[in-house]
Amino acid sequence: MIELEYSLIIEATEEPDYFGFYSPDLEGFTGIGHSVEDCLYKAKWGMTEHINLLKEKGLLVPPKNPNPKITIQNEQPLEKVV
Repeated sequence: MIELEYSLIIEATEEPDYFGFYSPDLEGFTGIGHSVEDCLYKAKWGMTEHINLLKEKGLLVPPKNPNPKITIQNEQPLEKVV
């Protein structure tokens, strides 16, 4: 069972022990980890902290995703802005 309230994307980098993660459902939420498991652990607790900060600042908290997904993929190159 996925224990996250929002979807999560984990991206592998060229470094074997460096992963980035973010939630497409939770704007502004990002992090890094040293393994997929580390990212999942950090995301679980980090999302709670992020939501608490949004509430403290009186900002909108997105509704929980009823069917969150975890996607693990290679790092996507940044698009160049012309």
